[in-house]
Amino acid sequence: MGQTIVVLIYTLSLSFLLIYSLGQLHLTLKYVKHRSNKKQQLPEPNAWPMVTVQLPMYNEMYVAERLIKCIAELDYPHNKLEIQVLDDSDDETTQIIQKTIASLPSTLDIKLVRRPERIGFKAGALKYGTSIAKGDLLAIFDADFLPNPNFLKETVPQFQDEKVGVVQTRWEHLNKDYSMLTHFQAFGLDAHFTVEQNGRNLSNCFISFNGTAGIWRKQCIEDAGGWESDTLTEDLDLSYRAQLKGWKFEFLEDVGAPAELPVTLNAFKSQQYRWNKGAAETHKKVFGKVWNAKMPFTIKFHAILQLFKGLGFLSSMLLALTSVPIIFIRNNTSEYNLILHILGITLVCIVILSAFYYVSLLRFYPEKNERIWYFIKNFPLFISFSLGITLHNTLAVIEGYIGRKTPFIRTPKYNATESDSNVESNSYNLRRIHPLAWLELVLIGYFAYGCVLAVKYQDYSFFPFHLLIMLGYGMVLYFTFNHHTKLSKATS
Repeated sequence: MGQTIVVLIYTLSLSFLLIYSLGQLHLTLKYVKHRSNKKQQLPEPNAWPMVTVQLPMYNEMYVAERLIKCIAELDYPHNKLEIQVLDDSDDETTQIIQKTIASLPSTLDIKLVRRPERIGFKAGALKYGTSIAKGDLLAIFDADFLPNPNFLKETVPQFQDEKVGVVQTRWEHLNKDYSMLTHFQAFGLDAHFTVEQNGRNLSNCFISFNGTAGIWRKQCIEDAGGWESDTLTEDLDLSYRAQLKGWKFEFLEDVGAPAELPVTLNAFKSQQYRWNKGAAETHKKVFGKVWNAKMPFTIKFHAILQLFKGLGFLSSMLLALTSVPIIFIRNNTSEYNLILHILGITLVCIVILSAFYYVSLLRFYPEKNERIWYFIKNFPLFISFSLGITLHNTLAVIEGYIGRKTPFIRTPKYNATESDSNVESNSYNLRRIHPLAWLELVLIGYFAYGCVLAVKYQDYSFFPFHLLIMLGYGMVLYFTFNHHTKLSKATS
């Protein structure tokens, strides 16, 4: 009975990953077929619409001034531009904001907005700001972003199509080469903001507003029911509600918005936790509406697949955990041999995953030999690191599905773009080692045992997989303890 359960979990997990991989393959093929290196520019509107730029902040003392001064440099008619600094801070950030605003030209319509009561975290701040905004269009930037001066001139023309409710742009990275951690993040995000987002857009499928570096039509927000704070991913939630109402979303791969990547593992994990738990909460909230909506199969398939994304982490975790006893089962009983051999075909997932990330490099490395070499150097380590955070992300997904409510935990910003930045002195650092680190250490031992079984039975089918997982959890633990050691020295 126990062996049957293990094989069943293994089968279901691998089957889901295969289906998800086929969806990614479809997006990859769409991207390759229709992508263009030629930048498309629409003509300027006869009259530029009123735009409100919203800057939601909560305790951002290290980056608040940098962002506000950057937004003040936007190339857009000042009589058509309003800037709202939506501040919920309870530290010195508010004073920094006030001082920065006072230093700007009086011709700029910029104001500090503090709502009467902090309810609903970021979604609540955006809801309050939207209710008093002058603009027909609302551009949103998180505190770690630094949009280029021409951002509005490149995006606003898209709204000449009255059916367009959102324009999302590609994230760029201010500190990609800060460390191995930021390099891994950039590698993953670049794939999302090229192949995935553009592939969905080219297929006329649902895409998601990514919470920042995009513009909403105010009418679209209101028609979709407004910002709601019952999930940790208010952006994904509103995106689905708006597209179910028939609004078009546009993704502009050619327009980039530079941002700072989290430079500590704790900051990165808090971001991942919020994204994955919130996605599971949104799945529960809107899945029924998507399932019952009348839309073409391809659109519904990708919409559902995007909502199921968190289950990819759960499936990967279950697959990894069951892969060790599978070695024992395969070498001690013939009962499941046929199904285990058939499931071996799903190693095609690895090929698809490789193609997905390789294609994402077309934009950044047009020269073939350079692209291949970059991919060979980085892809295995990236996959290994991704496997190393699977446990953390799986727990976040489970919490989202079981309905355990937790507050919106902001990702600490460091204003760290150089490797010699004094990150350890940042007041927002999380200084304790999370208990999860010890479980990650146990998993290294568990998968080491899988390697021992491989040698014992001369069955090396999972051996590379287990080595990658061990390396991944090893990297995660290294980042964890290395940062903790530096913090301890800085505070001693």
